[in-house]
Order: sequence, then structure tokens, then C-alpha cells
Amino acid sequence: MPAFSIGTASDLCADCRTAAANNPAFSSPTASPSARAVAARGRPPVTTALVGINLAVFAVMLLSGVSLLQPSPQQLLQWGANWGPLSLGPQPWRMLTSNYLHVGIIHIFFNMWCLWNLGWLAERVFDRWTYLLIYLSCGLAGSLASLWWHPLVIGAGASGAIFGVAGALIAALYLGHLPIPKAALQGTLKSLLAFAGYNLFFGAVGAGIDNSAHIGGLVTGLALGAAMAKHLTSSPADRGRWRSYVFVVAALVLLLAHGYVRQHRGSIAPAQQRSTPR
Repeated sequence: MPAFSIGTASDLCADCRTAAANNPAFSSPTASPSARAVAARGRPPVTTALVGINLAVFAVMLLSGVSLLQPSPQQLLQWGANWGPLSLGPQPWRMLTSNYLHVGIIHIFFNMWCLWNLGWLAERVFDRWTYLLIYLSCGLAGSLASLWWHPLVIGAGASGAIFGVAGALIAALYLGHLPIPKAALQGTLKSLLAFAGYNLFFGAVGAGIDNSAHIGGLVTGLALGAAMAKHLTSSPADRGRWRSYVFVVAALVLLLAHGYVRQHRGSIAPAQQRSTPR
């Protein structure tokens, strides 16, 4: 995972970097289209957009008077946080909007740091649409898991979606037979497994952390990554067709899951409100 490393992040292995350094034409204005394409992959547009949206929402919240360090449950609800009596009732859109809200500056800093690093890798393993759909699907799955586990707790944060990206990468790298050197593949998988394992453990023992959203996002990401793994090296047309099949099924499963959670948790009466970051 290049962005986790010390030094300059690069798409190229050490040998290719040496060759590029010894070949000025590689980075010149007249470089070949393939060389320019390799260089262009250094800019992760989907991840940049997702991080930008999260930061913009947080900035607007601050300008409106929301606390920098510890927003109140009422403030989070006003901005679209996830809460059973509303999310399972008249305002199901909260399951999506809650993924772009954060409970203070420390919460958003660590979530965006993880998203930037994982997204940097995900935009190289998946095409942009697949990556974006994984992110959105896992964020919704995390919200549903949170509503199932504790529907009366107000939830906010991007980590359900972030765990989903990590899970999708684990499954894709393990099952996808990608043209990546074995040593690099094993190192990246160890990093991803360590990230997921450590944060799930920390969420289990730490107070006020919505681990149910983490687990829901991770499990959904593993399933989506496994479904896409065998087609990552297919032609763009085949990959796009398979992506459509996978995410139509994913949308149906999420709709059925929402109906199930609503049936079994939607009638719970509101109690004292408290918020959990995720």
C-alpha cells in the first residue's frame, strides 16, 4: 500500500522507477500514451472527491455552529445522522447521509486518513465505478447493521464504507490472480488484514464506537470483492457487464435487508439519545 510507506508513493516497482529515471522521454510532454496513463494513475479522483465531500460537509457544519470536538446528538440528527425511529420510518435517506457526517475533528481526521490510503489502492485494483459502488453499498450495509444492532443509538461516520473497501480489497487481492509480484501481494494483504483486525478489536474494547457498522461494511465488502475478483482482468465490456449484475443483486439484497430490519426494529420506541462515531 504505497501511501502507507515512508517516501514517495508510486505506481511503479523499483526497477520501473529506475528505468523511468534513466529515460527522460518517459515523463516528457511527448511521452507515449501508455507512459502518461501510468503517471495519471497517481491521482485518485474518486477518493479525492469522497474525501472532499466529507471535509466540505464537516466545514459547513462548523460554520453553522456545530461543535468542533463533540457535536451533540441533536446537531447530528439535524444534519442527517442515522437513527432508527427516523431511518426506519419516514427518512430512510439517513442511512446514506450519515456516512458523510463525523463526530468531531479527531473522528474525521482518522477516517479520512484511512479512506485516502485505502482508496489510493482501491482505484488501482478496481475501476472507478466499481470502487464507488462498493463504497456506497458498504456504507449502506454498515448503516443497516447499526440499525439492527442498536436502533436507538445515533450513528455517524464513514468507517462502515471504509471497512467495506478494505474487505473488497482483501477478497480481490486474495482471489483475483492479479499480475502483482507475490511478495508485494502478501505484504499488502497483511497490511489490510492488520488494519481490519486491529480496528475491529479496538472497536470491540473501546467505548462509544459503532463496531456493528464496521462489521456490516466489512462483510459486505468481502462479498462484493469476491464477486468481482475473477473479472478484474477481463475486458472493459465484460467487466462492466459483470459489475452491473453484481450491483443489481447487491441493491436487491440491501432492499430486502432494509425491509427485514424495519419489520423487526422499526417499532422500537425512542429512548434517550446518544451518539456513536463509526
